[in-house]
Amino acid sequence: MLCSYRVLAYSLASLASANAAFADPPKPPAVSPARPKQVVLISFDAAREISQWQRSRALAKRTGAHFTYFLSCVFLLSPDTRQQYAGPGNAAGKSNVGFGASKQDVADRLEQVRLAAAEGHDIGSHACGHFDGKDWSKTDWLAEFASVRRIFENAYAINGIPEPADWRDFARHAVTGFRAPYLSTDKALYEALPEAGFQYDASGVSKGPELPPTRDGTIRFALPLIPEGPKAKPVVAMDYNLYVRHSDGAEKPAMAGEYTERAYQAFRAAFEAEYDGKRLPLELGFHFTLMNNGAYWGALERFAGEVCVKADVECISFRDYVARQRAGQAQASVGG
Repeated sequence: MLCSYRVLAYSLASLASANAAFADPPKPPAVSPARPKQVVLISFDAAREISQWQRSRALAKRTGAHFTYFLSCVFLLSPDTRQQYAGPGNAAGKSNVGFGASKQDVADRLEQVRLAAAEGHDIGSHACGHFDGKDWSKTDWLAEFASVRRIFENAYAINGIPEPADWRDFARHAVTGFRAPYLSTDKALYEALPEAGFQYDASGVSKGPELPPTRDGTIRFALPLIPEGPKAKPVVAMDYNLYVRHSDGAEKPAMAGEYTERAYQAFRAAFEAEYDGKRLPLELGFHFTLMNNGAYWGALERFAGEVCVKADVECISFRDYVARQRAGQAQASVGG
């Protein structure tokens, strides 16, 4: 009898062991999905001063950033060749922002364009004469874009400067994005952009950072409103708008330190809101002009030096963002 109990006990133990062996393993702890990298889009309008080309490219090298330069094509014409441009409704040789200072100045700017492009930066268009096109027709916009393409492609020849062998091919394909002077747009612009070969526009203003929509074949970016100053009042995330906010658009060099700090804090707060939140792309716009004794460039350099070097942050150009979006859309389409 004792033997039978031992056999029964052994059998029950074996069964329990077998059940334990076939039981579901414990579930692994939940893993949070990987967060996307924070994208920061930094751009410069007009792109005139050679020293600022050099300064921005040096900043990019220090931080690993890639920028977009929205070039006004009149800066590829010298005083002797300014008649090559006539804006819609304007006489030849007229511009709201002047022209290149000299043939040598144009040659130096073309060299900066080539260097920036070779370093991975994006060369966009800021039209030519910096005229307000809010009342232009589609024909007017197409005429302006034709001037952009012609002057950019023929800049060396127009100015009698020896032309690099690869310039023409580069110039025909390089410019894929546009920002309107004064951020001034109309319906006709958006009808003209795809016909003129532009993939994206960066002329918009939005209530805050947002995913750029695609409309009529053009990806549309917008400078966001960001909180700024002691009362956190919204301001367009561009140096000129800060300049107007801080000093009514008049130079106050003695206040440069305060304005630099305010601009930096605004940039950083807007960044942190996205970095800790939805991680929507953050767009910041600048000019080559050193407003308020360079306050906004000082803020930019400090900001980029801190955030663009982060492993989970990418400071990239509009062109590269668009390429990624279109590659993703193509992949999704192919994948069903």
